[in-house]
Amino acid sequence: MELGLVGLGKMGGNMRERIRRAGHTVFGYDRNPDLADVHSLEELVGKLEGPRVVWVMVPAGEPTQSTIDALAELLEPGDVVVDGGNSRWTDDERHAEELAAKGIGFVDCGVSGGVWGLENGYALMYGGDKENVAKVQPIFDALKPEGDFGSVHAGKVGAGHFAKMVHNGIEYAMMQAYAEGWELLEKVDSVTDVREVFRSWQEGTVIRSWLLDLAVNALDEDEHLDGLRGYAQDSGEGRWTVEAAIDHAVPLPAITASLFARFASRQEDSPQMKMIAALRNQFGGHAVEKK
Repeated sequence: MELGLVGLGKMGGNMRERIRRAGHTVFGYDRNPDLADVHSLEELVGKLEGPRVVWVMVPAGEPTQSTIDALAELLEPGDVVVDGGNSRWTDDERHAEELAAKGIGFVDCGVSGGVWGLENGYALMYGGDKENVAKVQPIFDALKPEGDFGSVHAGKVGAGHFAKMVHNGIEYAMMQAYAEGWELLEKVDSVTDVREVFRSWQEGTVIRSWLLDLAVNALDEDEHLDGLRGYAQDSGEGRWTVEAAIDHAVPLPAITASLFARFASRQEDSPQMKMIAALRNQFGGHAVEKK
């Protein structure tokens, strides 16, 4: 099928390539003309035959809102817009209503895979009406990992981004646990090779995971993470997870504590946050602050 893709950054550019490798046609637009196949949203929409599918992969908030507003004026009834960024699920409901007034469908899609997605595939969580999802399904199939898992129609509009938000909240807590364990191992005199202890956990233990593999990668690059400052950003989804937990009276002590630990990293040079920063760089290519 044909797809219009808006936003060709770290994720979007690799997604374009993976979709093309699956045999589909992608017309990509980005504000950076060096990355773009077309040079305006008007040109993008004009390249596609109806019913069109346009996937938006830009930062959450105003960039996503303005892009969807522009597409609403260019697309036609029966077309579908997919928001694959990290938008808040409450924004999805508004976007769906605005587009539905013009007969345009909307699907929200949480995307996980970071800089590794091109080769490994992207885990996808999407929400929306079945008929709109069906129009996008060949692209979902192209992006997902090989095998039976890694892709789910999570429910109604907003369900995809809500599921991705919870995924990221869990990710916060898992990274924090590895970071705390690493700092404690580094602190004691009796353990003389912390990196190899982490490496030993990669086989046969109940805490083995891809995050653990990435922690070992980071330690191979800088054994004691001496080159990093103990500072880690939060993308916003950890905050949204905690806020949703408050709204629904669901206790999330581990996820909440991991979010607060990131806040603490902004007050001092936290050893734990060196590991958090290293892991975010490993799986998502997120920037780290050097000393």
